[in-house]
Amino acid sequence: MYDFAIIGGGIVGLSTAMALGQKYPDSKIVLLEKEPSWACHQTGNNSGVIHSGIYYKPGSFKAKFCREGNQALIDFCQQHNIKYELCGKVIVATSPAELPRLENIYQRGLENNIEVAKLTREEVKEYEPYVNCLAGILVKSTGIIDYKQVAAKYVELAKKQGAELYCNRAVRNIQETKEGYTLITDKEEYQTHFLINCAGLYSDRVAQLAGVKPNAKIVPFRGEYYELTPEKRYLVKTLIYPVPNPNFPFLGVHFTKMIDGSVHAGPNAVLSFKREGYHKTDFNLQDFLDTMTYPGFWKLTAKHGINGLQEMARSWSKALFVKSLQRLIPEVKSEDVVPTHAGVRAQALGPEGKLVDDFLIIDRPQAMHVCNAPSPAATSSIAIGKAIAKRANFSK
Repeated sequence: MYDFAIIGGGIVGLSTAMALGQKYPDSKIVLLEKEPSWACHQTGNNSGVIHSGIYYKPGSFKAKFCREGNQALIDFCQQHNIKYELCGKVIVATSPAELPRLENIYQRGLENNIEVAKLTREEVKEYEPYVNCLAGILVKSTGIIDYKQVAAKYVELAKKQGAELYCNRAVRNIQETKEGYTLITDKEEYQTHFLINCAGLYSDRVAQLAGVKPNAKIVPFRGEYYELTPEKRYLVKTLIYPVPNPNFPFLGVHFTKMIDGSVHAGPNAVLSFKREGYHKTDFNLQDFLDTMTYPGFWKLTAKHGINGLQEMARSWSKALFVKSLQRLIPEVKSEDVVPTHAGVRAQALGPEGKLVDDFLIIDRPQAMHVCNAPSPAATSSIAIGKAIAKRANFSK
């Protein structure tokens, strides 16, 4: 009988295992991951950015956890000799219509106690000489990292603390018992007093297995990236972001210098027909029907279908994708970029057709369900893990 059982071996689940071991050193902890290795999905396929928290609503979980997590992650990397770089980023307005939104972002940064500075067009070019813009914002606390290295260290520390971590353990069913829950996998069963669901792209389904109906459904969006050819990497020194669309803050292609020195451009964000669909042709009937039969999806489409069509067009047309990149750096040409990896964002969508904007953590007696934790969850992972450990009602 375990005191805590965690479902999901992404960076949030692994951080939670580590945090529980620190807070309850005498407890028995098990973590179950369905894949043969750790951090295979959102963690292992993201853009590797250490986010500042500038975009998020003051007082929200995202704003709080991202700000705290940013510093905690940096401290963690320094303590464990994990490579990172606080290179900073610029957010730029490329049209007069974007200037008021740029000002709003600047003010939000101040409200979130983030060090931000306004930049004129000329000042932006001191940081990014090839950018085309009218004005910008400098955010110094943004950085880059390899989150799979971070996740591997979480695994190592959680095991040292005594936690049992198992791969190839897909949870097929969950039964509530007098003492807690029984988790049924393909290989064996696990009894636990307290259940923590960190299943990412499948968090809503795991919650349903445990008898919880989250007022939202995971709708997967594939983020498609290109990469600058090595001889064109000089065009980007740090990170260059456009002013985001307030309705879809995760949209908008940007340039990201990666920790290995490469430069990625994207993402293009399109609906995925499979929850782990990293390629255009990936398809899963259950995942497809889950989305197509969900009223919230059609309400979202009715409101913002044009945005979706634009993303789809850019997905299939490299010329359109490059045109969007040229808004930021006019010198970029089609031959300067090549396709690279894609990621899938586990985005919770409410029945009224509104994207769940904040992290969504559902508390139940002897259980917690993390049902919306897309970006900036990796940046926030240490803070989220500690918050879950604190909120977990530990009692045998």
